[in-house]
Amino acid sequence: MARLRTLGVGPGWHCLDVGAGTGTVSRRLLAEAGVASVLAVDRDVRFLSARPVSGLDVLEADIRAPDALPGRFSLVHARFVLMHLPERDHLITALAELVAPGGVLVLSDAVDLTSDRTPGTPYSTVMRAMWQGLRATVGTDVSWVPSYPHLLRGAGLGSVAAGIHVPPLLPGSPISRFWADTWQRSRAAMLATGLVDDRAVDEAVRYLDSEECAALSAGMLTVWGWKPGEAPR
Repeated sequence: MARLRTLGVGPGWHCLDVGAGTGTVSRRLLAEAGVASVLAVDRDVRFLSARPVSGLDVLEADIRAPDALPGRFSLVHARFVLMHLPERDHLITALAELVAPGGVLVLSDAVDLTSDRTPGTPYSTVMRAMWQGLRATVGTDVSWVPSYPHLLRGAGLGSVAAGIHVPPLLPGSPISRFWADTWQRSRAAMLATGLVDDRAVDEAVRYLDSEECAALSAGMLTVWGWKPGEAPR
């Protein structure tokens, strides 16, 4: 939200929130940024429809379908969506076309900060298994996320820029609890990779909550680019 506000998102803006999930960003755009309207799109709109608010329109759709999304918007936003979809290059072009002149496309996805040089710890071992398991079961691929600035430029957007957020892994921190919960939910997929067993996952959960933990969380890379034209109204 801080990034969106810095980009000028506010009163008078008409926004598209792609893969809106439970509607966290959509509702905060209305309540905190004071935008005029938000079209929240997801393949599963149960959580969006459960809490209707003024200015929030809900559309059940798959963004991969031709002409799935109507209109042009001051802000087109997608967070933790494209990393799960194999048609990512095409979708970035399609989303850029939905940006009104003077508007902005904002994409956020995860970046894996482990590498072959990362020290071998319970955390790094399980994170590698998690990414491989997600790729095998869902199709998630974060390896190409750093190419977003190039792809936005190729889609005809200007003033392209990016920022990365990496929260600290501290005992009991929100991000540490998030990863522990994620590993529990994806345990079967992680075990299927053969890279870890139950003991390794349990050890990594304990490591996250210990003072010995010294690692980088996966980051969130946010990239934005502007459609040439007058400022949004």
